[in-house]
Amino acid sequence: MSGLSVAHRVALAALIEQAPDATLTKLSSAAVALPGARALELGDMLAEEVLDRNRRRLVLAPLLPMFSPRADGVEAMTFPPAVLPRLWKAGSTREPALLPRLDTEGVDAAAVADRICLAAAAACRDRPDLIWPVDLEPERRERGLADLAACLDLAHLARRGLPSIEVWLKRPDGDQIAELRLLIKDCAEIHLDGAQRVLEMLFSHLEDAVLILRIITQSSCSSGREGFLSASELSGFVERLIAGVDARVARIGAFRPGSDLANVDAVIEDLTWCANVLSELDVTLTLNPLSVWGKSVRDARVSIAGQLSAFLRAADRAVDKALPLERVQISGRMTRKSPQLTAPIQGETVQAVRHLLKLVGAVRGPASIFGAESDRKNLVESLTARLTDYADQALVIVNDGEATDEVNALRLVELAARCLDLIDARDAARTVRRRAAVAGAGKGGSKPSSRAA
Repeated sequence: MSGLSVAHRVALAALIEQAPDATLTKLSSAAVALPGARALELGDMLAEEVLDRNRRRLVLAPLLPMFSPRADGVEAMTFPPAVLPRLWKAGSTREPALLPRLDTEGVDAAAVADRICLAAAAACRDRPDLIWPVDLEPERRERGLADLAACLDLAHLARRGLPSIEVWLKRPDGDQIAELRLLIKDCAEIHLDGAQRVLEMLFSHLEDAVLILRIITQSSCSSGREGFLSASELSGFVERLIAGVDARVARIGAFRPGSDLANVDAVIEDLTWCANVLSELDVTLTLNPLSVWGKSVRDARVSIAGQLSAFLRAADRAVDKALPLERVQISGRMTRKSPQLTAPIQGETVQAVRHLLKLVGAVRGPASIFGAESDRKNLVESLTARLTDYADQALVIVNDGEATDEVNALRLVELAARCLDLIDARDAARTVRRRAAVAGAGKGGSKPSSRAA
C-alpha cells in the first residue's frame, strides 16, 4: 500500500500542530495499533511532534505559562498562544545540531535550552513578522515583542530560579533568601526592568496569584513596607491583586439570592479568593489605612462583610420557604406549628435552600476573615435545631399514620437531612436518616428509601 502523499502530509501536519498535548498522546497510542504503511507514517509524524513538544517544553519552560491567560483572571504579562510555535521554530532552527542534546536531562540540556532562548530573542528583534504576524493583536504587538525578547534574555536566570519557588513561598533561610536577591540583582544588571520581568515569569508559574507577595517581600529588606513597594516598579503586582479583589467584590455585590442562584458556586469561589488575598496582604505588607491601598482593602472588607450578612439572612428565610410550617388545632382554640407535609420537594424554593445552605457551609473561612463567623455559627446552630425539630415532628406524624402522603413526607425529611449536611451538621443528619429508615414500619406498608428524594 502506498504511503501518504505530500498533500496528506501537509494537511496532517497542520492538524497535528493544532492538537492539544493530551490529544496528541492519545493519537500516538492509537496510531501504533493501526496497520498499513500510511499508519506507520502517521505514527512517525506524531512521534516527531511529541518529541518536538517535549523539547519546546524544556527550552521555553520559564515562559511557557505566559502563552495563556491566568485561570484566576488576574492581569499578567501574557503573549498570544499562536506566537509560541512560531517562536520555537525560529529559535530551534538556528541550532538544529544541538536539539538531540535536549533529550537527556542535565547541565548540558539546560545550556542548550538557554542558547536557543537567546536565538529566539534575536529572532524577535531581527524578524518580528516571523514571530508575531502584523494582523495578530496589532494593538499590543510592538510592546509584546519587546517584552517577549526581554523575557527570553532573562530565561537562563529564571530557569535557575524555578526549582526554588516552593522554598521561597514557605520559610526560606538566609542562604535561600540571598539566592533570590542575587537572582533579582543579576536580572536588573541585564535589563533596567529585569527584576520586574523575572518576577513576571515566576508569577506565571503560581496558580495562587497572591503568593507572589511572599517572593516580592523576600526580594528586598524594605519590600514589606508599603511606602517602598508602592514607589517601586513592583507595585504593579499589589495593584493587580487589589484590582482582582475589586472585580470580585463587584460580582459578589451583584449576586441576588432570589434570581441567580445557579451562580452560587462562583460566589463561593470569589469569597474564598478575596479572603485569601486580603489575609495574605495583612501578613506580608504593612498597609497604611489612609493610603490608596489601605482604603481599597478596607472598603472591600466592609462590602463583603455586608454581603455575607445578607446571604446568611437569605438562607434563613429560604429554609422557612422550602420546609414550611402550618398552624394545626390541638384542642379547642389551642394551635401549634407543625410541618406542612404536602409541600413540594422540587422547584425553585428547594433549589434555593440547597444553594444558599451550601454557601453557608462553604464560607466558614471567609466569614472568619470578614468578621461574620459569629453570625454564621449562630445561624448554623439555629438551623440545626430547627431542621432536627422539623424532622422529628414530621416523623412523629408519619409514625402515627396521620400523613396524607407518606412518600412526600419522608422525602421532606430527607430534604431536612440534606440541609443539615450542607451546613456540616452531619451527626444530626445521620440521626434523622436513621429514624427515617424505620419510620412508618408499624403500619406494615411499603416505604420508600430515605434517600429517594
